[in-house]
Amino acid sequence: MKNNFLIVFIFSFLIFFNTSTSFALSPKYQPLDLKPLPYGYDALEPFIDKETMQLHHDKHYKTYLDKFNDAIKDYPDLYSSNIYDLLACLDCLPSEVSKVIKNNGGGVYNHEFFFDIMTPDKTNLDGELEKAIIRDFGSFDNFKDSFKKAGLGIFGSGWAWLVSDESGNLSITTTSNQDSTITLNLKPIIGLDVWEHAYYLKYRNNRSSYIDNWFNVVNWNKAKENYKNALK
Repeated sequence: MKNNFLIVFIFSFLIFFNTSTSFALSPKYQPLDLKPLPYGYDALEPFIDKETMQLHHDKHYKTYLDKFNDAIKDYPDLYSSNIYDLLACLDCLPSEVSKVIKNNGGGVYNHEFFFDIMTPDKTNLDGELEKAIIRDFGSFDNFKDSFKKAGLGIFGSGWAWLVSDESGNLSITTTSNQDSTITLNLKPIIGLDVWEHAYYLKYRNNRSSYIDNWFNVVNWNKAKENYKNALK
């Protein structure tokens, strides 16, 4: 009887040990899925054309996503981290993968942010974000002029951003290539992609018109939400 009890005890312990230690292991590799657009490819016309949105989302954004997934699959310790956390601490990453995550993880984060900050619906700038823009730029028109100037001033490819610090102070900054404002410890409120693939089919080399027309599709509801979250 005692021997039977001992066998049952040992067997139960082994089951518990194996189960409990499995929770200590890193989660299984699960590649990120391609996030669908929150609107149709043609929804932003006439300001951004259907073909540009198809290529931008299905080709360029997908390429960054595929390369990010391919890079991270060999690093189980990173499986449980989201892209934001990885970009916030690039120096914490293995040196051989840090640059790949910076470029392609940044490409994923920036593009998902960009697609979400646009909408075919009419939205209005008001509330705390409007007050902050007027406080920090003098007027909305001054802000638009400064933002456009920043976008036009980017040499080659990059992004123009309206960002907030932890105190809610707004400023305009730019990043090159797929660099993210996360690495600058700044929270993005709106962001504009000025890589040529974002506008060249419709606007050719007229980046100025692209920026002017882009303001017609800015999702100010999402921008206000971003600003609210930046203050938390």
